[in-house]
Amino acid sequence: MKGLRHFARIYRISSVLMRYRLDEVTPAARLFTPLAWLRAFSGDKIGAASMPRGERLRRALEDLGPIFVKFGQILSTRRDLLPADVADELERLQDRVAPFPGAQARALIEAQLGGPIPQFYASFDETPLASASIAQVHAATLLDGRDVVIKVLRPDIGKRIDADLGLLKVLARIAERRMPQAERIRPQEVVAEIERTLRFELDLMREAANGSLLRRNWLGSAELYAPEMIWPLTRTGMITMERVYGIPMNDLEAMRAAGINFEKLAERAVRLFFTQVFRDNFFHADLHPGNVLISREHPQNPKFIALDFGIMGTLTPTDQRYLAENFTALFTQDYRRIAELHLEAGWMPAEVRIDELEGAVRSICEPYFTRPLSEISLGEVLMKLFAVAQQYQLTIQPQLILLQKTLLNIEGIARTLWPKFDIWGAAKPVLAEIMLQKYGWNAAIAEIRTRLPSWIQNAPEIPRLMHEFLKQSVSGSHQMNMRSVDLERLVNVTRHGQHQTVMAILGSGLTIVAALLFALEAGGPHIAGIPLAAIAAGLGGLWAFFAAWPHRP
Repeated sequence: MKGLRHFARIYRISSVLMRYRLDEVTPAARLFTPLAWLRAFSGDKIGAASMPRGERLRRALEDLGPIFVKFGQILSTRRDLLPADVADELERLQDRVAPFPGAQARALIEAQLGGPIPQFYASFDETPLASASIAQVHAATLLDGRDVVIKVLRPDIGKRIDADLGLLKVLARIAERRMPQAERIRPQEVVAEIERTLRFELDLMREAANGSLLRRNWLGSAELYAPEMIWPLTRTGMITMERVYGIPMNDLEAMRAAGINFEKLAERAVRLFFTQVFRDNFFHADLHPGNVLISREHPQNPKFIALDFGIMGTLTPTDQRYLAENFTALFTQDYRRIAELHLEAGWMPAEVRIDELEGAVRSICEPYFTRPLSEISLGEVLMKLFAVAQQYQLTIQPQLILLQKTLLNIEGIARTLWPKFDIWGAAKPVLAEIMLQKYGWNAAIAEIRTRLPSWIQNAPEIPRLMHEFLKQSVSGSHQMNMRSVDLERLVNVTRHGQHQTVMAILGSGLTIVAALLFALEAGGPHIAGIPLAAIAAGLGGLWAFFAAWPHRP
């Protein structure tokens, strides 16, 4: 049944691409050209032939569902990579996806709260303020008169996401079996990371908690504001939060009219990214313009207002430190250190020669640094570094996917606001300051002070533990317990190899016996009328067959 559902989904994707004639617009859709006969049966009922290419793409993504809309939202932030007409149309995916009826939204909210709207709100507007791929937003007023907004999940959104994720999982399993060097790309882990992110987006209580933490991290800041969550009126399927006002980040004309300092805003975007990632280890990972407003207050010292908290990112302490050092090395053009860090972090196989990796990184980066920094695209450098690293068996880290996407979004935002903005120059001092705070002497002393009580508490146990260890070592009773999926797999492979070796030896022996018996007249002795040589040859073949039988440990 699952196979049929996945086939049906692939067929639907193909038919949507053909319905909007995307094979005429983008080479990627031409993979589905053999299915162009679908158009012959359906005709052009929607008038796709007369639509601009951007509208075709946007409407196709809307028809295909939430995962595809998310992809379009990410693309829309990269005006430096897209034609202007396509970027303008894809921006509509950020908060202008076709809404569902307001009466249905009212019913969903009442079901979540367990009572009629007037019991909880003084007013409720059924006309949505914004409608996105996962949820839509309605204006309301609390009983105490405060203006709020209500974010409510789309009906049956979970089922649609489940269908798309099921298809992605099947494609990932196929890719792992068929794709060369799939162990480096790890498609199933990548899909698992996408699934984890989307599941989080479907839990609006979790999103509200994310927003609350971001608000606490930046409370009182002149750079970023996050609205207050109204917890008594928040549930898994809905959020009630303070209503905030500002200029949509993609409305450049309105920002010019308000006197917003674009260069300062671009610098602040980069500063916010590095501070969230390396100071807080909690960063907004869905920074498309539909999720961000610009405050009208203090236009020469502009402030970002965050609206959506469904996709937030964190890193392990190890990845956080290695990334910070990688950025620092890139800013100072220390290619040797970049190569060392990739090996130390385990992102590259240990057998890779560090001098070769250093040379490859230098060959990519050095041509860029001969140009003014304001003309260098950080995203372009990273993509080329990634392509080179793949030649050296780079292992993709699924936990870094959100960070990579966010960095590209930030660059897109900064370049849109101020095309000649020096991203490198803005990022370098911010990162240096954070590195000093997190990994400098003061940070080390603070860490020692934090851990000292625990060390003092455990100190009396150290002599006894050392005595036990030495006694076991002298008596030969010391045991080392290790548990690893890779080690277990290695043991299974070894056992299977031994099994295959024994089978192969037996098969070869029986084949040799058969050859010797056939050297005798009529194949040697007979058993039940069958030459013994034939029996030996058949058994030998069976042994060889089972020895070569593929086995996945």
